[in-house]
Amino acid sequence: MYEDKVLVCKDCGKEFVFTAGEQEFYAEKGFQNEPVRCKECRDAKKQRYDNHGNGGRSSHRSFNRG
Repeated sequence: MYEDKVLVCKDCGKEFVFTAGEQEFYAEKGFQNEPVRCKECRDAKKQRYDNHGNGGRSSHRSFNRG
């Protein structure tokens, strides 16, 4: 059975709990890695991605003209 784990967010350094229920969900989905960000940082990253699409990268290709 799963037990709650305390993890440290790689972005803000805060401790957060990876609950037994979340661990079970991850296992059912076949996820191999534990989360590396707390909920607040995951939400902030998602918001940045949603606002900028492609993580801020341009979807247009630039061509070198010689």
